[in-house]
Amino acid sequence: MPNSYRRKILKQIVNAGRRIKTPFTFNQDKAYRHQMRTLKKLLQKAEHTAFGLEYQFSDILKSKFLYRTYKQQVPLMDYSAMHSWWQKAYNGDEDVTWPGKIEYFALSSGTSEGASKYIPVSQDMLKSITKASIRQMISIAKTDIPKDYLTKDYLMISGSTSLYFNDEGKTYAGDLSGITASNVPGWFDRFSKPSHDIRSEKSWQNKIDRMVEEAPTWDVVAIAGVPAWIQILFENIIKRYHLKNIHDLWPNFSVYIWGGVAIEPYRKSLEQLLGQPIMYFETYLASEGFVAYQAKRDAKGMRLNFKNGMFFEFVPFNEDNFDENGNMLANAVSMNIKQVEADKEYAILLSTCSGTWRYLIGDTVKFVDLDHCEIKITGRVKHFLSICGEHLSVDNMNTAVSMLSDHLDTPINEYTVKGLTQNNKHSHHWYIACDKSDIDPKEVSQLLDNYLCQINDDYATERKHALKEIQVRLLPTDTFIEWMQEQGKFGSQNKFPRVLTNAKYEEWLMFLSRAQTKSTKA
Repeated sequence: MPNSYRRKILKQIVNAGRRIKTPFTFNQDKAYRHQMRTLKKLLQKAEHTAFGLEYQFSDILKSKFLYRTYKQQVPLMDYSAMHSWWQKAYNGDEDVTWPGKIEYFALSSGTSEGASKYIPVSQDMLKSITKASIRQMISIAKTDIPKDYLTKDYLMISGSTSLYFNDEGKTYAGDLSGITASNVPGWFDRFSKPSHDIRSEKSWQNKIDRMVEEAPTWDVVAIAGVPAWIQILFENIIKRYHLKNIHDLWPNFSVYIWGGVAIEPYRKSLEQLLGQPIMYFETYLASEGFVAYQAKRDAKGMRLNFKNGMFFEFVPFNEDNFDENGNMLANAVSMNIKQVEADKEYAILLSTCSGTWRYLIGDTVKFVDLDHCEIKITGRVKHFLSICGEHLSVDNMNTAVSMLSDHLDTPINEYTVKGLTQNNKHSHHWYIACDKSDIDPKEVSQLLDNYLCQINDDYATERKHALKEIQVRLLPTDTFIEWMQEQGKFGSQNKFPRVLTNAKYEEWLMFLSRAQTKSTKA
């Protein structure tokens, strides 16, 4: 297909979307009605799968009260509950939890789990991800982005598209970003960078090096990827070509689409590498599906993707539904979109066109705009601190670290924290990336503590009682990167854990000890 024809198709798609004044907008009532239709379609499609037969989807579909019956007959699921089903599909069985054969499985280990999880990705899901991506492109096209936006290059920093077969050679597995990048529609492929050859690189460092070499041949207008790795790419390009900033090479770079982690800890250091302001658009592409995206430049949050083959449920994230370790209780109560309230924290359950059913994806969110069903990610069900009732979320931590970065006037890209209880005394141990040598850790500790008290009332209360100590250790940013390399999580969609599990904490301490010994010998 000629490049001019591809460009024409892309323009037609986006211009059609521009003419729609309120595309894909849902309030709670409208979203509820559409969600009930989605649930019915999902049940109908999977009615004769092994899972559908086990949980009597046919009877659910006959019920006058579809959602109520669905909740009664299908239990809440976490990965351990779904694993035995998905393992059959991974081994090549058909019609397990979704009709037909599942060819792709997304590897997902989060940031704290040891073993990888295999999440099914059906052809229906790949189509829904493409549709959601087009919707976000339409949203961006409705901003004041340059008029020649559609003729420029789009840089997608993804996992390797070089997937691998399972032991039986019947299914592929790899990063979801790599799976989606290898299934880019042909009409869009011309504008997608880097090349297929570079995308297939398994070595992240080799991928970076090759992108740096090709960078001068691109006219990049939009970039998508995790902030930490975008920053590394920019730094390498600027150093290689002796630039003042990335806009010296890519003057049309206007849009950054980010996701996976909060942008605030990275914004200051990223903007130091820019020559002009850009627009930021958040996206929520989980291993289980394209959950939400920021539809407007000034949006409060991300709009849930209701027209995308996904049925949403929400479990209030509190002690009634989760234990102290973030495990969902058997009697947890779920809600539909019509029942949620603003500014309350919920864990997300998904039933999707990939064969996940009432599945806990592990993220927590708050609704920040119910009129548009917009959410904000607040953390993970197992990434929070509450060793004595302080209920400190990752969102709280990100906000405090951003305030700290502004006060110190220095970028803080990475941090991690561990809650400890020793001799009946509770404490938080923080490890913060800071490359400024003249900063006093005691001052940082005091500032951080004050910010957290301002942000979280429960934390402020416990600081007066049970939470006795806050320790801060400042480390070079490279220390965090080297840890990721040692963990085999260097590059692409990998993120540093904000809250350390006991096992990861022990590994982290041993790593820091080895690093200190190495530094002393040097």
